[in-house]
Amino acid sequence: MKSYKHILFDLDGTLTDPAEGITKCIAYALESKGIHTADLNSLKPLIGPPLKDSFIHTFGFGESEAIACVEKYRERFSAIGLYENILFDRIPELLTLLKTKGYSIYLATSKPEIFAHKILQHFEINTYFDFAGGSALDDSRPTKTSVIQYVMEKAKLTNPQECLMIGDRKHDLIGARETAMDAVGVLYGYGSQAELEQESPTYLIQTVPDLIEFFN
Repeated sequence: MKSYKHILFDLDGTLTDPAEGITKCIAYALESKGIHTADLNSLKPLIGPPLKDSFIHTFGFGESEAIACVEKYRERFSAIGLYENILFDRIPELLTLLKTKGYSIYLATSKPEIFAHKILQHFEINTYFDFAGGSALDDSRPTKTSVIQYVMEKAKLTNPQECLMIGDRKHDLIGARETAMDAVGVLYGYGSQAELEQESPTYLIQTVPDLIEFFN
C-alpha cells in the first residue's frame, strides 16, 4: 500500500447500512406521485447515488418533479428515516485504528451535510472526523466529485496523492478518479463487484475486517 495521510469515507453503504430509512423514504416520496412500492428491496439500488439523479433516471421524472420528490423524501427522512440506520460492525474499531496510526479522517457523502452530521453524532463517531462534508440542500454540490472537491478545499488537502477515498458505489470511485486520488471499493455495501471493477479502483476490499487488516 502507498503511503497515504488522509482517508475520505463515503457514508451510506460504507460506514452505515441505511437501507431501511432510505427505502422507506423513497417509497414515501413515490407515493406522493401515485407510485406504490410493493417491495422495498427493489429500491436498494438507489442507495448511494445523488437522489435527484435516481428519481430522474430510474423513474423518468423531469427536473422539477425530481426536486419535488427529493423534498418529499427529506420530509420523512429528517424526522424518522435518519435513525432507521445501522452502523456496520467494527467501524469504530477501524476509525480508532486509523487515528492511532496518525491518519486524518474525512467524510465525503452525497447525503446533505446537515443530515450526515446528525448521523455521525447519533452513532457517536463524529469525533473521529477532522471534517465531515456532504451535499448541499440547495443542490450546489450535485455530484460525488463536487463533494470530494469541497472536502479537499475545506480541509486544505492540496495533494490528492496523499488522499484515499473509500466507498461502495461507482460514484465514489469516479469522484476519486476525477480528483486524482486513489480509491478503495468495498464490497459489503450496495455496489456489486462488477459495478466497482468497471471503475478500476486502486484496491477492492470485501469486508470491514479486511479493511482493518488492510490498514494494520
